[in-house]
This record gives sequence, structure tokens and C-alpha cells, in this order.
Amino acid sequence: MTASDNTKITSVSHTEDLLVIRWADGETSRLDSMWLRDHCQMPVSRDADNGQRLLNVIDIPEELTIAGVEQLNDAQLKVSFLPENHSSIFTVQWLRENCYCINQASDDRSASQKLLWQCDSFPAGMPVCDYGEFTSSNESKAKALGAFADYGFTVLTGVPCKSGQVLEVISHFGFNRETNYGEMFEVRTEIKPNNLAYSNLGLGCHTDNPYRDPVPTIQLLHCLQNSTAGGDSVLVDGFRAAELLRQERIEHFDTLVDNWVNFRFSDAVAELNSRAAMIETNDLGDVVRVRYNNRSIASLRLPAERIKPFYSAYRHFSEILERDSLKITFRLEPGHLIFFDNTRVLHARTAFSAEGERHLQGAYADLDGLYSTLNLLRRDY
Repeated sequence: MTASDNTKITSVSHTEDLLVIRWADGETSRLDSMWLRDHCQMPVSRDADNGQRLLNVIDIPEELTIAGVEQLNDAQLKVSFLPENHSSIFTVQWLRENCYCINQASDDRSASQKLLWQCDSFPAGMPVCDYGEFTSSNESKAKALGAFADYGFTVLTGVPCKSGQVLEVISHFGFNRETNYGEMFEVRTEIKPNNLAYSNLGLGCHTDNPYRDPVPTIQLLHCLQNSTAGGDSVLVDGFRAAELLRQERIEHFDTLVDNWVNFRFSDAVAELNSRAAMIETNDLGDVVRVRYNNRSIASLRLPAERIKPFYSAYRHFSEILERDSLKITFRLEPGHLIFFDNTRVLHARTAFSAEGERHLQGAYADLDGLYSTLNLLRRDY
């Protein structure tokens, strides 16, 4: 079987409702008439410059039928429709690549499309890229952002240790997400902090800002100074943890998917609330988001009969997240910057001493900008 056989047609037929294509590799496409008309690629149906539809689904006759099919050549099919007397020309390659019979729906943000990891998954080291190469080489940037897409995080080294540099880093792949913490925020010890992140206490595994809707989907942390004892950084793959929960106790997994909880943050200048599931799945049952922060859960309000089952599931998930076998632990040194998917990767830190200086600057961005940049780069690499 040659590589081109998956776009080679052996026969074409149709009914009023279906176009039937039999492919040389043994696959069969049965394409609905309404689907075909809705996906018409002709200039009367799609803008020639941007590819967007020029017609609404209600503009298509409800009694639409396929009047005829003609194979123009090895690369094109013409499908005629009634009662419009409209004809659509499709490339064979487009029909094969977009056929819903052969190609399952996919979600590039879901766990099934990622490389799930744990403590021993990086024998050659974590995904790392030199900042100079990241900014000067599209190939290096594509590789770094690709690692982010696969693993949910990437480390940049050699980032200039100057205030505000984290915002410059964001500009190379997306856009800054400003919050009540500002364009960026300082992570260092404060007196009477409004958030425990600004103390020298250790922090358990968590995602940031679960009380916000929508949450910032990318977090960046840039190390400017780190001369303290302790303060090591910890990462956990939340998708891996969620899949372990599903494997170990499916009822616990379902409980955290089905029962939403409230998250809350309050200080002198902000009052933030959200309600969401700790584990979110899509229509295919794939995990797409994890939202976990024990410090920010508001009063739990569930029907009485769900309280005990919820706490059993919650404790189980928490225990998985704190397993050493899932954690990668490392030290951010001055000039290091880590950016990670805040809907997937949980982060933590160990406690650190009062002596010395530990100063990080953080900021938020969003996944859509990063994935757009990556997709554009992948057109060339």
C-alpha cells in the first residue's frame, strides 16, 4: 500500500442523502448531503480570502438532496444538489482528511493528545531552551512551544534578570493577561501577605486563580534572585494524576467531574468567585482541564448525600497529586523562566529560609495565543 493510496478512490456512488466513497486502502466514506453542502468550498459559499462561510445553515434547503456525483479527475469530485441546482467541487484530499467516518473528532488541548508524564519521564532532562535561541530562531521557538504543547511546560535559560522581562517573553508567543495582581506580580516574602504565595511557607500542588472565570491558562515565573536555602519548585502533570484517579477508582473520577465546587478570593481590592469542576472532560470523555487549589475552595455546598462521596474522591485525588512518583523537583536559578499550562500542570514549592533573597516575577498569558504562534511556526518547521 503506497502513501497515496489513502486518497485514491476505487468507486463513487450516491443516494439522495449520502455520497459513498470507497478508498483504495479499504476505508469507506458515507457523507451526508447536508454536511457536504454546509462544507462547500466554492466561492459562492466561502470567502475566497479567509475561507469563512458566506451562508448560514438555515440558508440550506431542509429538503436538500444529492442530484448527482461526477469524478472530474483523480483529484476532484463534483457534487450537485437539488432543489438549489448548486454544484460543489471538492478535492479528494480534502474529503479524505475531513471525513467524519474515518477521522475521529479530536481536541488538541485534551489529555489524549498529550504526552503524560511523571517523575521519571525525563531521563535526559526537562524541556529546556536557551532564551537567545528562542528569540532568534523560529525552529528553536517551534521546538520549545511544541514541548509546551506536549508536556504542558518549558524552561527558558539565559533570560535577562531585569524587572519586567517576563512581559517581553510573553510578547514572543502571545499576549499578557492582566489581572487584579497587575500586568505582572512579585513573588517574594511580604509582611501580612494577601496570598500565601508571598510568604516563605511551602505550598502544596495547585493551579493558580481557580476563583477566576476564565482562569489564566498560562503562568510564567521568572527567577531574578534565589540565594535562600530551600524554595525548590515542584511540578505535577494534572492530566496524568486525573487519569490515575480514573484507573484506580472510576467512581471517584466521575464524582470530581460531575460535582462542581465554588472557589473564592477576597482582599481589599478584589472579590472573585467561580464555580467549576476540579476535573473537566469534553464530549469524548477526555480530560481537558484540571482546577485544584485547596487554599481557595469556598464553603462546599453539595446535596447532603454527596458530601461523603465527594470528600472520598477529593482526598483520593489530593493523595495522588502529592505522590513523589509524580513530582519533578528542581531549583530555579537567576535567569531561569518557566512557563506552564495552568489548566493542566500543578505547581508547588518547598519552604525556604528567611535568610537570603528569593525573588520571582510572574505573569499570565493564554493558550490561544501560544497555540496560534505554534501552528504558524509549524507551517514552516
